[in-house]
Amino acid sequence: MDINVKRILIPAIVALISFSTLFIIRGVVFRLLHRWAKKTETRIDDIIIKAFKTPSMYWCIALGPYVGVAISEFPERYVFYLSKTIHIIVILSITVATANLSGKLFKNYIQKSDLPIPTTGLAYGILKGTIFIIGLLIILSVLGISITPLITALGVGGLAVALALQDTLANLFAGIHILMEKSIRVGDFVKLETGQEGYVEDITWRTTRVRMLPNNIVVIPNSKLAQSVVTNYYLPEKRMSLLIPISASYGSDPERVEKILVEETKKAVGEIPGLLGDPEPFVRFIPGFGDSSLDFTLICQVQEFVDQYLAQHELRKRIFKRFKEEGIEIPFPHRTVYLREEKEWQK
Repeated sequence: MDINVKRILIPAIVALISFSTLFIIRGVVFRLLHRWAKKTETRIDDIIIKAFKTPSMYWCIALGPYVGVAISEFPERYVFYLSKTIHIIVILSITVATANLSGKLFKNYIQKSDLPIPTTGLAYGILKGTIFIIGLLIILSVLGISITPLITALGVGGLAVALALQDTLANLFAGIHILMEKSIRVGDFVKLETGQEGYVEDITWRTTRVRMLPNNIVVIPNSKLAQSVVTNYYLPEKRMSLLIPISASYGSDPERVEKILVEETKKAVGEIPGLLGDPEPFVRFIPGFGDSSLDFTLICQVQEFVDQYLAQHELRKRIFKRFKEEGIEIPFPHRTVYLREEKEWQK
């Protein structure tokens, strides 16, 4: 066999054997890790295994040729370039794995610990972006590229980029401001000054997404949201007061009407989802004397904003039925019109 062929064939065989061996070991190790993870209650081990499963394949692909190159008699120049390429593949795969792992661990930790930190797309993106930048700097260092001139160039060009991306940067910093202020959080039910209302689905680096009750998404630029008036129905807490106007005829006894309204509301607690009995419901003779009726306001508590719709629906039906049983009239507006007959003028 020709010597040149041997110089290529032997390292190739060694690289293939190394890759095959590492791939088999990888499969056995992950099989054992999966069995062990099933026996534990925590999800952290599952997250770690899933994060490193794909990158570990690239490590096998990179380490196999690395072993082959190490025993080869290739010219030093080729060995140098191959080694650098393998190093870059390994560093890049570790960076991707670490970024995915840290992001998933961050979400899992925040969801389990009741910390007031939003697990939004923006926070997730900042964390992953930081790790990717660190990985990029390490790759540049491996390639022998000096970072200092690069940082200087970025500093000079940063002004031009900032001017060109004013809107994008405004939305980014507005999103960070919203996250830090915690006035709007993912999962909150909010109402915009333009009238749309719904649940905050996500706060990304550019926009905030609000899912309305008809299951449509409203996309608002972060800079616009930071400048607008927003009502958050989940702050300072989810529970809220529900005010239901009730009218009765002028022939009704106000104290009797008040007693009936409170009784029906108390009986409905536990039967109507979301209706709360603490604090107890009460009635106020407000707004009072209407044009055609005595106007009362029933005040009770619901668990959160969307519970008011079912609570009003059921309470109105129960009150209407009870008023009919008690003989209390719910009046309708009426007016008395006096007609004057005009006399014909005598000539």
